[in-house]
Amino acid sequence: MLLNEFKERSHEFVTYLEVQRGLSYNTVHSYDLDLTQLITFWETSSQTERETTPLKAIINKFLVQLYHLRVQKSSIARKISCLKSFEKFCLLQGVRLDLQLKRPKIDKKLPIYLSVEEMFNLLDNVKASDLGTQHPLRDIAILELLYATGIRCSELAHIKLTDLDMHEKTIRIVGKGNRERIALFDERAKNKIEQYLTSERSKMSGTHDFLFINNRNTKLSNRAIQRTLELFRQFLKITRPITPHKIRHTFATHLLNQGVDLRIVQELLGHRSLASTEKYTHVSMQRLSELCNKRHPINRLIK
Repeated sequence: MLLNEFKERSHEFVTYLEVQRGLSYNTVHSYDLDLTQLITFWETSSQTERETTPLKAIINKFLVQLYHLRVQKSSIARKISCLKSFEKFCLLQGVRLDLQLKRPKIDKKLPIYLSVEEMFNLLDNVKASDLGTQHPLRDIAILELLYATGIRCSELAHIKLTDLDMHEKTIRIVGKGNRERIALFDERAKNKIEQYLTSERSKMSGTHDFLFINNRNTKLSNRAIQRTLELFRQFLKITRPITPHKIRHTFATHLLNQGVDLRIVQELLGHRSLASTEKYTHVSMQRLSELCNKRHPINRLIK
């Protein structure tokens, strides 16, 4: 496959991911960017290379350049995942590429999360008047719902009023790959949502399907939700940012620390593979180890 054909099939591949696979905007955008970077690299080569060098050789040169530029392994791994998916797409169309790509080994990082004390300090002590925003009840409801359910930022943004069952305290969530699941929330999250709906949302002009909306009467963007969570950092003695994904990590870690079965956490998080959920067991074991070292009677004998 040469450059012009690769450009054409790349465009078809991105459309396939978005329309037929139903992948999230972030995933599709990232893959589109990865393919564009490869095309740009290919276009900067000599005219002879552009016209005669096959895709496999160009990819190898592209990856070598990334390693020389000291691009993070995680970014390189994502680009390779993109190209492997592209290879499978081409195979569906009867085009065999035989790229033989291998992902680099990535050092696993433990998820960063808030402690129980930090989380409940935010939930119990931050009042609407403390936030100083136009829609403080909405912002508090967002934090409550993220921690109560462990849903992703994009999933929260796309919640519609028709997805909510306030009586059963459930939400219909459409996750990655258009996979549906039911998220559960508790009584206090229900109360925060009702306060927001009654006192703030009902006074906004016009009507809208989505649960959380902005001053323009449109659904909140992922970035707006991220900025909302950053408002809460001032109430904690931490410098690290508070993000929707950290609240998701916090939700999962706290459940496992309380003895909830790993497969239940997997279902609640909407993970397709149990391996995606298992990273939280390392955090839980680390916490148990710290408690054991701190409280085990044998440590009192060590001088």
